[in-house]
Amino acid sequence: MKTRVLLALSLALSMGGAFAQKKAKHPKNIILMVGDGMGVAQIYAGLTGNHGHLNLEQFPVVGFHKNQASNAFVTDSAAGATAFSCGVKTYNGAIGVDADGNPVPTILEIAEENGLATGLVATCSITHATPASFISHQSSRSLDENIAMDFLKTDIDVFIGGGRKFFENRTDEANLLDSLKNRSYQIANSIEEVQAVKSGKLAAFLADEQQARYSEGRGDELVKSTEVALDLLKTNKKGMFLMIEGSQIDWGGHANNTQYIVEEMIDFDNAIGKVLEFAKNDGNTLVIITADHETGGFTINKGSTETGMVEGKFTTGSHTGVMIPVFAFGPGSEAFAGIYENNEIFHKMLKAYKF
Repeated sequence: MKTRVLLALSLALSMGGAFAQKKAKHPKNIILMVGDGMGVAQIYAGLTGNHGHLNLEQFPVVGFHKNQASNAFVTDSAAGATAFSCGVKTYNGAIGVDADGNPVPTILEIAEENGLATGLVATCSITHATPASFISHQSSRSLDENIAMDFLKTDIDVFIGGGRKFFENRTDEANLLDSLKNRSYQIANSIEEVQAVKSGKLAAFLADEQQARYSEGRGDELVKSTEVALDLLKTNKKGMFLMIEGSQIDWGGHANNTQYIVEEMIDFDNAIGKVLEFAKNDGNTLVIITADHETGGFTINKGSTETGMVEGKFTTGSHTGVMIPVFAFGPGSEAFAGIYENNEIFHKMLKAYKF
């Protein structure tokens, strides 16, 4: 009898192992979320300002990346995002090119080549350094009009951000909005128009250049844009790649403005909540949350989770070179534990996809 029980227990354990093996499949979808300028102190400021909790706390895997550029100890957003998008260390200001200026395929372009749906969402101009690094190949982040032109060289399904003027009121007098319409994009110029789109391709411009601060008119556009992007991209049976940026956490750091950081961090975390809800329901989505660098040399001297008060201090109005946290959830998430270089995030995503 005892032998039979032991055999049954052994069989159950081996079957459990088989189920665990089956469960740890490769993801169909990868959603990379970048909180620009978001270091550990920015996260904890958001958590404190949100009365002690963030959706980020639900992520079971945490790691850190080392984010130095090829030509500087302190990276900028362009080199930082290019490391994520292309898997190479490059110089500050570089968009989708290596340290010698050579174009390198991005994870978004590779996903597209493999038949996946693709998207970009940001709370800044869609031609800004972080989103640009996933779709463009330019020597400098300042070349917004060239970056806008590169959007027409891909078949990206959804992009939502600011930067309308770089597509419409250009120095070369080309109207890229017409070109986008000819490629079957629906053009949206407000969050209400974004939410009205239920299928097909979407190019949305929520500002002529940069979007407003959360508390100065932008409101929950990031959450709503994230929901629409997910709804449009999930219809592709092969899967998706989506990059979502909480762009203005960085701007709060540059401004040495604690409240700016807190409100942008909470807004970004609300978008994280929507993505996490999608991933939990879907079961086949890898979610990665990180930042390109820390901004402001920010620290917290006083705070209260009861009142949401945060008192912060800064060492600089620029970026710093500290390690940046990485949070991961879903199939393949275990690869993001530990300490590694920022460009390893690209290689980990590629391995997760099994391309």
